[in-house]
Amino acid sequence: MKLSQFKFKLPEELIALEPSYHRDECRLMVVHRKSGTIDMFQKDDKGHELKDADGNPVYMDFRNVLDYFDEHDAFIFNDTKVFPARLYGTKEKTEAKIEVFLLRELNEEMRLWDVLVEPARKIRIGNKLFFDESSSMVAEVIDNTTSRGRTLRFLYDAPHDEFKRDLFALGEAPLPHYIVDRRKATDEDLDRFQCIFAKNEGAVTAPASGLHFSRELMKRMEIKGVNFAFITLHCALGNFHSIEVEDLTKHKMDSEQMHIGAEACSVVNEAKRNGRHVCAVGTSVLKATETAIGTDKMLKEYEGWTNKFIFPPYECGLADTMIANFYQPMSPLLMATCAFGGYELIMEAYKKAVENGYKFGCYGDAMLILND
Repeated sequence: MKLSQFKFKLPEELIALEPSYHRDECRLMVVHRKSGTIDMFQKDDKGHELKDADGNPVYMDFRNVLDYFDEHDAFIFNDTKVFPARLYGTKEKTEAKIEVFLLRELNEEMRLWDVLVEPARKIRIGNKLFFDESSSMVAEVIDNTTSRGRTLRFLYDAPHDEFKRDLFALGEAPLPHYIVDRRKATDEDLDRFQCIFAKNEGAVTAPASGLHFSRELMKRMEIKGVNFAFITLHCALGNFHSIEVEDLTKHKMDSEQMHIGAEACSVVNEAKRNGRHVCAVGTSVLKATETAIGTDKMLKEYEGWTNKFIFPPYECGLADTMIANFYQPMSPLLMATCAFGGYELIMEAYKKAVENGYKFGCYGDAMLILND
């Protein structure tokens, strides 16, 4: 398929700048893959749409997701943990303000980090950056990696745990630019831009579909007998980079580190063998599980990296249901959603989402794709 086929007009007011007050109260759209139907409104036991006091239909919210699952169904969650990756420093002598986005730690002993800098034209090898008023947190640029990429060596004499704690204390939640270009990140975002089940540190952006799950909702799922499987894929920035080729077969995704253990495989494969639903929570889970699926269509243990780029036409072999957010035009996230749900049906769902004022982005509303 072509890049231009994933273009649509997204009004700026539909980009969610804040999450729902409660995690599980965003709107939910349900897309039925086989029948091609799209549901937005709550219904009673007889299938009639519920109305509010003014006679308007009542939109479903995320808590309604539980209505579509039963005992022994399995949800696959990405338990990666976001760290406060965006810092602001000043360049020595000129005191120019520089945004430094931490990507990954390269060498613990030498305090080496792979980062992005903005504006990149001002940062050269040998420059020093200062990150706090006391000038105790200092980094030296020791290499160029890409046009905006640099390798920094932090000059900080302390045990590694103390260094990392103090470094992260200077950072903020790494919200996407479509949010921070419109408002500043706050301390509250450090909590809100993190899934409640986040465990394994390493992501520079949140697996957004998991943000909708509250402790209350997960407890209700547990009581209903729904099983949980946790895998790890450290979400990187590749899903937000602009695709610069019209022919999608020529696009290369950045690699992301992932881990799938025996326990997750056991939960998922038991559900598959018993004909139960297996729900991938987000495109990161879809990518990870499609990377680790065997020829027998069962999930395998995996430790390593993936640069899998999922776009239509693509036959997903593991999960039969999926939860997604509403994503930006021409993004790999939208393409993965279309690969799972079908291009024409998902683009029709997006049209309805825009017409009905659904919110887009990591803090936006959710879509459940069912195989019925």
